[in-house]
Amino acid sequence: MQVESQPHAGDKIIRILAFTLMITVMSATMFNIVLPQIRTDFHLTFSQVSWVTSAYLLIYAIGTVIYGKLADAYKLKNLLTLGLILFAAGSIIGFFAQNYAMVLLGRIVQAFGAAVVPATSSIIPIRYFPPEKRGRALGISMMGMAIGSALGPVISALLVSLLDWRWLFCMPLFTLLAIPYYRKYLEEEDREAGRMDWLGGGLLAVTVALLLLSITNQNGLIGLGCVITFLLFIVRIRRASEPFIRPELFQNKRYSLCLTIAFLMTGGGYSLYFLSPQLLANVNHLAPGWIGYILVPAAVVTAIFGKKGGSLADKKGNSYLFYTAVVLLFLCFLLLSSFAGVSPLFIALFLILGNVGSSFMMIALSNAISQTLPKEQAGVGMGLLAMLNFIAGALSATLYSKAIDGGSEVGWNLLNHHSGAYVYSNIYSALVIMILAMTCLYYVAFGRVKTKAVGLERRR
Repeated sequence: MQVESQPHAGDKIIRILAFTLMITVMSATMFNIVLPQIRTDFHLTFSQVSWVTSAYLLIYAIGTVIYGKLADAYKLKNLLTLGLILFAAGSIIGFFAQNYAMVLLGRIVQAFGAAVVPATSSIIPIRYFPPEKRGRALGISMMGMAIGSALGPVISALLVSLLDWRWLFCMPLFTLLAIPYYRKYLEEEDREAGRMDWLGGGLLAVTVALLLLSITNQNGLIGLGCVITFLLFIVRIRRASEPFIRPELFQNKRYSLCLTIAFLMTGGGYSLYFLSPQLLANVNHLAPGWIGYILVPAAVVTAIFGKKGGSLADKKGNSYLFYTAVVLLFLCFLLLSSFAGVSPLFIALFLILGNVGSSFMMIALSNAISQTLPKEQAGVGMGLLAMLNFIAGALSATLYSKAIDGGSEVGWNLLNHHSGAYVYSNIYSALVIMILAMTCLYYVAFGRVKTKAVGLERRR
């Protein structure tokens, strides 16, 4: 039975998926504003309390590719059931935590469970929607993520103002409501579970963990360990009879190229969430609460237009959506480069362009990557994409932080006259150049192919 032939079930599943994504994104970001309170309650240092977020994101990143690989051999409904139960179990541990170790354990168990959601969020559209309808499905998924990003800080602030911060752990319990629907509507073919290359998977997990730790701690020795484990991983997948990742996956030039574009574009888009708050705080001197208000309109508009972006990809082609996203991101970064330091209200308007463009970009690239993968490698292929998104975020955050610490006495953009904002303006200028370069790369890999396909269709 081909699940793609069941559009009615697919529509229900994608809406349930959007709800699940909303909750998991909220859970990932809600604790950021209560870290100072947790630090005070348990008498911690800044580095110790940061593990509430760091450990979650580290395991979240590794788990996405592990679940993606498992999805190629096991039914999604079973993986989602396991993951969401773990997600809820971590919430219960954290809610009743009486010491910091229990808080950290709760976040770790949460992350092990929550990682199933981004891993399957790009697999479900592939299995339940044909290519000509896949963009809309990905758009609905992105809408759930955008709503979660918008509501996370608001609900977190509201709960903390009324109740103890431990109540933030309760939000993931709502995902248990989705399990019966997943089990009812995820009608899948039986899959033959082959041998799982746990050694290869373990080496990849250690490599990613060491990479993220070396980036966040700027530690060269940890980075050396990352290189060693990565080389061992390469040797393993070349020698294993059933490797965790088949080497031929990376011999797919269109897949590898699009993965590179997605990595760089994600790193650039991360500036909207990491760099913009720094600009508003250090240059415009806004309090954290006001910064949150400035960021909310962009998230809300992105949630509204997420579905529209997917529909554009279905109706006018994936490349059309990509180039639309490029225009929006180009305008956003150009305006931020030119006017960094002006009224926060203008920054809020510029961020709307960027956030919508970033959402459209992820839909377009996810859609493009999904169409380069053979069905039997869709799970691990899309899992790698999700994992690289986290790595891109961590790496770009470190690079942006170093640039801000270094400062700049010269502004590259002649339109910007705010000396205190020169370093931000220069970063945004560099991102403009990066976007143009990635657009040329995308055109070489996909634009020409799309043009040829359209021409053949017209001849018919």
